[in-house]
Amino acid sequence: MTNAVSLQVLPTPEPLRAWIAGIGSVSVDAEQTAPYIHLPDAATKVVVRTGEDGRRSALVVGPRVRASYHLGGRFVSCVEIRLAPGTVRPLLGVPAADLVGRAPRLDDLPGPVARRLAGELRWLEPGEAVARLAEVLPERLRAAADRSRTELVRAGVAALSSRGGRVPGPVTEVARQLAVSERQLRKLFTDGVGLSPKHYARIDRVRTVLDQAATRPWADLAAATGYYDQAHMTSDFRTLMGVPPRSYFTGRLPDAMPCGRVGRP
Repeated sequence: MTNAVSLQVLPTPEPLRAWIAGIGSVSVDAEQTAPYIHLPDAATKVVVRTGEDGRRSALVVGPRVRASYHLGGRFVSCVEIRLAPGTVRPLLGVPAADLVGRAPRLDDLPGPVARRLAGELRWLEPGEAVARLAEVLPERLRAAADRSRTELVRAGVAALSSRGGRVPGPVTEVARQLAVSERQLRKLFTDGVGLSPKHYARIDRVRTVLDQAATRPWADLAAATGYYDQAHMTSDFRTLMGVPPRSYFTGRLPDAMPCGRVGRP
């Protein structure tokens, strides 16, 4: 099951790789009839969007804890810049938890780096925006970031991820490996990711199931992503996606909500 969109992965300039987890160009055609699916996503994104009327805007899309399904809307294209864990506060001036489920304008956020960047991006074509970010962001973020906290939260994210064929460890074990308490680990994740460690791991596992379901049996996939069994995987998938895996992959989706603009966060 896929969204009726055109998605192109763009190269991340080397100077941005310490701060940006990925860049993509997305377009949605007004003629599409399938629901547009917003998947659960633990990342915060800066989105430079061009509407049908040619107007550009810069938004910040916070973590999304559950999937949502939408119908209708006008043509929209955008460049999505996924922020690496620990980038939100130095760039935007707020903890990542303040952005969960929200999509504020970039210039509405309090961080001086964010406000300055919003003024610059407003006048740039989306492709030019990436080049501008590579030029100005690394120096600005190095000045604002707490390096030790950033390294800790990124180590925690890596340990709780099921990507790359690894089975994530339990939160208690990850905290021990990082030499922090579980409470400290939760605070690091709240600030740097926006979600608790457990909720981050749930989203990551369901995203891995979405990526690999076409190539692996359900039971194997459940074991490979750290679930106790297939039933637990199905339950988690239903909670985050609104339907069990088999229904999702055969197109039996929840009712889609009308929206004024497809692709709106």
